[in-house]
Amino acid sequence: MSFDTVPKDLRGLRACLVCSLVKSFEQFEYDGCDNCEDFLRMKNNKDNVYDCTSNNFDGIVAVMSPEDSWVCKWQRISRFTRGIYAISVSGRLPKGIIRDMKHRGIPYRLRDTSQR
Repeated sequence: MSFDTVPKDLRGLRACLVCSLVKSFEQFEYDGCDNCEDFLRMKNNKDNVYDCTSNNFDGIVAVMSPEDSWVCKWQRISRFTRGIYAISVSGRLPKGIIRDMKHRGIPYRLRDTSQR
């Protein structure tokens, strides 16, 4: 993720429903998700960007050293790339994508802390 392309309008941001990475719609469409692209395949796919991200999220945290951060461990993002992450993301992945993740051995945890 390039930090020199900060969106001008914060209302246009979206968060990945799997890892909670925050980017603009265009960034997800152009680059995909830095952590989940292998199985979410958002790059050049508007439908997957809509299905696999949410514009309804609370709080953000900037992560520079995820492996060293207690906040990242608490948020379960310590193995992800550095970037901007949402604290809580509302929404659910489509059942087909959840099934595909399960077949690949990738656990899906809801990122919505209001559901806990």
